[in-house]
Amino acid sequence: MHKVSAKRQVTLPKELCDRTGILPGDYVEIFEYNGQLAVIKKCRGASRGSLKHLKPLHPISDAASRQDALDDRR
Repeated sequence: MHKVSAKRQVTLPKELCDRTGILPGDYVEIFEYNGQLAVIKKCRGASRGSLKHLKPLHPISDAASRQDALDDRR
């Protein structure tokens, strides 16, 4: 059984980290579903290219995108 600290921190057991490849400095994502928590190790580049099949409705240049973002700030 693991105790949650006053800062809401939990120490992950070394055995679980070894089995799942979680190392100090790695990023994890924590999800809640039906009252249960799941810790997922984030892998750099794991989602790279997963949206490349999507095409924009109309192309937009970098300059136009930048100007649109600046206009939204005002």
